[in-house]
This record gives sequence, C-alpha cells and structure tokens, in this order.
Amino acid sequence: MKKTFPLNIEGKNRDRVVEATKHDIRKYVKRQLRVALPEGVDYWDWDCRFGTSADTAVVVHFATITKLIDDVAAAGGASFYIELIAKNGVRTAKPSAA
Repeated sequence: MKKTFPLNIEGKNRDRVVEATKHDIRKYVKRQLRVALPEGVDYWDWDCRFGTSADTAVVVHFATITKLIDDVAAAGGASFYIELIAKNGVRTAKPSAA
C-alpha cells in the first residue's frame, strides 16, 4: 500500500476522517495477513514509511503508525503519506545464556 490520505475533506468531520484512514490501514493489514505464507517463512513482516508527503517519508516501525497519524492530525496537517509493504519474516532462535 502506497497512499496519501487527505485529512481535510469538504463536508466531513476531520476526526471521523482520521478514524476512517486508520480503519482502511487496519483492513489492508488484515487482508495481507490472510495471504498464504511461502515455504520457509514464519510470518509477515512490514517495511513501513511515513511522512507528510512521499518525498519526506521516513522509515518507521509498524507499531508506531497510529501514533504518527494522531500526531499529524493534532498538528493540523492536511494529509499524510504511508507506505506498507509486506515482506517475509523468519524467526531466529534466541542465543542461549551460558
């Protein structure tokens, strides 16, 4: 998903638009999680970028996305850009304490 979400839409409450964008992102993530895992892959991992535009987007952790959206909305931003790319994740064993 590579998309710019506008937050100021004529005739719509800004808070509802923010919640609708979060819902769209969650819906996309749930849909991607339903895709069958390839052989040798343990889970879906995410490459995430977030910013006010595609040019200013920086790499962020997946768990911080909703807070970043809230921060942009609280600052009065007109829109934000988000990029979510699913990638293969393979679990590694924790090193044993000797």
